[in-house]
Amino acid sequence: MTFTVVVPRAVAAPLAAALLAAASPFSARAADIAAGEQKAQACAACHGASGNSANPAVPSLAGQPAQFIATQLVMFREGQRKDAQMSPMAAGLTNTDLNNIAAYFAAQKLSPPKHSTTAANAEAGPRLTQQYNCTQCHGPGLLGQQHIPRLAGQQMEYLRTQLRGFKASTRFDMDGQMTSAAQALTEADIAVLADYLSGLK
Repeated sequence: MTFTVVVPRAVAAPLAAALLAAASPFSARAADIAAGEQKAQACAACHGASGNSANPAVPSLAGQPAQFIATQLVMFREGQRKDAQMSPMAAGLTNTDLNNIAAYFAAQKLSPPKHSTTAANAEAGPRLTQQYNCTQCHGPGLLGQQHIPRLAGQQMEYLRTQLRGFKASTRFDMDGQMTSAAQALTEADIAVLADYLSGLK
């Protein structure tokens, strides 16, 4: 199982080269999950054991598509995404390292969400995911696919922060799809979606 990262013209050539170099040889079978587990030990302090975050502001990585994780690590390593913790953590990763880490987290089971969506948002959430075409890219169950992340069961505060960032155009967006999609979101929509998605199994 291989994947191909499609890099838009707007992305700088060095990042495009880095993404393609990391992505082209990726194979879930070829990646060394045991080596990825060793490398991922440092991730547990923030992302939790086996990638199940207990911090509302930090995303869970367990069960995310491997291609998504690898792509985000490249973005942090190359400086397109910036974060006080993640940028230095990713800086020293080789393509082999990040693919192994991605394969490890993708193989982990996401723990059932502890968050309970309000009744009103459980009713409104599905309508908003259809209205804003969330399921078109993230899949009918919002479980993610290829380079697109899983939203179901993700930490609520993290989801809220990312949606606000896309709407404000402050969150790096490789192909511009999320930035475009988020422009129509109201603050109330963001609150509903974050609450709804966080409670999905």
